[in-house]
Amino acid sequence: MAQRFGGKYSPDDTGPSDTDRPAYDGARIDPVGARSNLLFLPPVLLAFTSLTAGATGLAIGLLGAASLTLGAWLLRDGLRAEAEYNARRVARRPAFPRKIMAAMLAGIGAALAAFKADPGLAAPLIYGIATGALHIGAFGLDPLKSKGMEGIDTFQQDRVARVVDEAEKYLADMTDAVTRAGDRQVEARVERFQIRARELLRTVEEDPRDLTAARKFLGVYLMGARDASVKFADVHSRTRDAKARADYMMLLTDLEETFGAKTRKLLLDSNSDLNVEIEVLRDRLQREGVRLD
Repeated sequence: MAQRFGGKYSPDDTGPSDTDRPAYDGARIDPVGARSNLLFLPPVLLAFTSLTAGATGLAIGLLGAASLTLGAWLLRDGLRAEAEYNARRVARRPAFPRKIMAAMLAGIGAALAAFKADPGLAAPLIYGIATGALHIGAFGLDPLKSKGMEGIDTFQQDRVARVVDEAEKYLADMTDAVTRAGDRQVEARVERFQIRARELLRTVEEDPRDLTAARKFLGVYLMGARDASVKFADVHSRTRDAKARADYMMLLTDLEETFGAKTRKLLLDSNSDLNVEIEVLRDRLQREGVRLD
């Protein structure tokens, strides 16, 4: 589906903003590249060539194809988990070694493919080991140890992880909502707000000294942003109301400025005025028609 792009030199440009940042600032690149996507091709070829190999050959070929497909799928998740690990200063090692398991499944799939063509033990074993080794050589291993965890209370870190996971869910819901609206400029604006929000998330992860206030801050602000995004998407997809769009963009600007100002202050300064600011936000969201129960 084609998407309309906007920007500084577009006819529908809304003019520069004091909070404008380069589009690439904080951009997140999907670590799943062409190499890993190509691994979905061998199982398709193996399944296709097994159709005329008889009942036994078909069963072995389909098992090999299933193993290769599952390995390729696990590799994609492993690459994303590794990218998240590398992007953070404080991170636990992945609980499940997806890339290692992907290499094992690739080796099993290659061994089954070799066994279909040459029943025996030596050839499948050689091909399986070679495939697994080449897979690890191409994509590497999973992170095998945590980083930045020295001297950190693991119980406190688990609490931080739950807060961050909840915040990331709100951000993902925002993306899903504005995608339904079909406005590329709004989507880009939401992405910019999410970059600023994730700066705060990384700060909370690295220095969780005031987690209680951070949890309240993130919960109220991001829940409100999520609910406002859902409401905007519903209205904009039906009516293309310019005023609703302008109000939503202004709300994102206000939230982005708030997150930028509080990224450091929330954890370093007193939070005595935090409740007042949250109540102000609640009033603002209620005027926009969003109620936080």
